[in-house]
Amino acid sequence: MRVLGIETSCDETGIAIYDDEQGLLAHQLYSQIELHADYGGVVPELASRDHVKKTIPLIQAAMAQADCRPEDIDGVAYTAGPGLVGALLVGATIGRSLAYAWNVPAVPVHHMEGHLLAPMLEENPPEFPFVAVLVSGGHTMIVEVQGIGAYQILGESIDDAAGEAFDKTAKLMGLDYPGGPLLARLAEKGTQGRFRFPRPMTDRPGLDMSFSGLKTFAANTIAAHDNDEQTRADIAYAFQEAVCDTLVIKCRRALEQTGLKRIVIAGGVSANQRLRADLAQLAQKVGGAVYYPRTEFCTDNGAMIAYAGMQRFKNGEVSGLAVQATPRWPIDQLQAIHS
Repeated sequence: MRVLGIETSCDETGIAIYDDEQGLLAHQLYSQIELHADYGGVVPELASRDHVKKTIPLIQAAMAQADCRPEDIDGVAYTAGPGLVGALLVGATIGRSLAYAWNVPAVPVHHMEGHLLAPMLEENPPEFPFVAVLVSGGHTMIVEVQGIGAYQILGESIDDAAGEAFDKTAKLMGLDYPGGPLLARLAEKGTQGRFRFPRPMTDRPGLDMSFSGLKTFAANTIAAHDNDEQTRADIAYAFQEAVCDTLVIKCRRALEQTGLKRIVIAGGVSANQRLRADLAQLAQKVGGAVYYPRTEFCTDNGAMIAYAGMQRFKNGEVSGLAVQATPRWPIDQLQAIHS
């Protein structure tokens, strides 16, 4: 079976073709970073318009890369949510229309399920069950995963997502958009111990998280000190350390609560090297292992949507002619796939 995957939930247009026997055949990605940089964040209307311009050309490029014709495609998977409704509608409308024109089924895919399953694209994929730490610009959650679609949310951020907190703090420090990766790079030059940020909600039971207070703490710290390069690096170090420590503490509790030892980390922030190292250290302590996608599949991409769509097609799931776009879509409402 060969599936075309379309991802347009936010500010990246991702197209991929996945074959259940040959694996990933094509992967095309366009980022809108330059488009939104002047505004310091994603402008939904501009994002939607750019998806309109880029989606069809990228589909054509992916078809050429995979040496595919329309008759070679057995199904179309598109991101239906969560995300920006206008951006979602672009990919959903194009995906549903192509499926109709090519006389193949279409299936809506949950964006965060795509992230969660992205490590399955690697040579050494994790086995079920595992604890997933999903960290991106829009979502931060810890999920017990018993199988595809069998998800129980153990904890999530009650305010800013971790990636959002990274970007907002980076903006306070005068870094360009998107600031999260730049802040992480700056933190590499920081001094451990000069500043210490709080570890929010770790002094109470439970797995929910809060990151908005760290942004406020950073703003106050920046205002109280000289804005020289080393001070900025030291603040970046302390901020990143606090976010990573908080996620590791919560993940450790999740492992204890579930009795599991495998950890999956996915989403844009899963590319953060400090977080990867800290979770690997945790996995080693509990006698487990940590899994994550290659860097290019940490951010939004079509490959994860094509793979997740493939699993949904194999489960017999297809959509009617309706175009589905669901900006708010809890991951634990998905249908479980039973092998």
